Amino acid sequence: MTVLEDSPFVRACRGLPVPHTPVWFMRQAGRSLPEYRKIRQGVGMLESCRRPDLVTEITLQPVRRHNVDAAIFFSDIVVPVAAAGIDLDIVAGTGPVVAEPVRTEVDLARLRAIEPGDVAFITEAVELLVAELGTTPLIGFAGAPFTLASYLIEGGPSRTYLKTKAMMYGAPDLWNALLARLAEITLTFLKVQVDAGVSAVQLFDSWAGALSEADYRRFVMPHSASVLRGLVDAGVPRIHFGVGTAVLLEAMGEAGADVVGVDWRTPLDVATKRIGPDRSVQGNLDPAILFAGWDTVEREARRVLQQGGSAPGHVFNLGHGVMPETDPDVLTRLTALVHEVSSR
Repeated sequence: MTVLEDSPFVRACRGLPVPHTPVWFMRQAGRSLPEYRKIRQGVGMLESCRRPDLVTEITLQPVRRHNVDAAIFFSDIVVPVAAAGIDLDIVAGTGPVVAEPVRTEVDLARLRAIEPGDVAFITEAVELLVAELGTTPLIGFAGAPFTLASYLIEGGPSRTYLKTKAMMYGAPDLWNALLARLAEITLTFLKVQVDAGVSAVQLFDSWAGALSEADYRRFVMPHSASVLRGLVDAGVPRIHFGVGTAVLLEAMGEAGADVVGVDWRTPLDVATKRIGPDRSVQGNLDPAILFAGWDTVEREARRVLQQGGSAPGHVFNLGHGVMPETDPDVLTRLTALVHEVSSR
């Protein structure tokens, strides 16, 4: 067993005994860190994701500062879509904005498959990071087909997903062709990261909570499953996460996850009953609690740890990403608390 395979993070993902509950935070790479804001000054988000030197430094910053048990590769879910020929930009304060949304078969033809060479900067960055991180595992990163499709169809972020759902219900052949193409792109993107040395991968289906369970199983799950199934032989744990997914937790596990990420709305012991006893869980402190004073943070962290103990493995995390206004010192204290309280 390699040192990384024997790390608390990978062991928890596999449901094996750990010396302490491992912890990392979604959006820990940047957002709340002053050193991140400094290094990103004058550099656009997409350019940041394409520069291996920046990706390496940004990914390492929270590991140095917080002593977390895993690093999350700094990227954005639209990076592989841009590599596939879609004209888009990540606009500060808005998010991904697509110049020409994908709404017809002609539009779909513009979205080509990608080759590893299209994202050679990812390979370089992962290799640099693996060398720097040593015994700290690196988590690979990608957006799931549904969430990517929602950005491409809507043209940017949406609260209602009206155009997305209209295609899903009204043009199912086009819908399935689009998601199949996105699944292929996502799988290639994750395989590049695995081949370069990541120790686990997380598939973010951030907006899947907009769907009913029946619609998720019919229109989305087969495509997410094809991504996760394509990584079976990769030998790394597969984490599957979405927001507002209480009714989808069982299906998201069935799609092929080794670990199901749970947002703050569902207690981890309740989530474990839905997901089943053969998968680990990740989560799920409400990011807003970090603003409520240390006594509250400690009480709620202990609750999350207790409820996470019902699963075969638990990776402590927030229920969604770190908010930009978060005090980094609270995250550092929280990491130390989780390690201390959960020490076996």
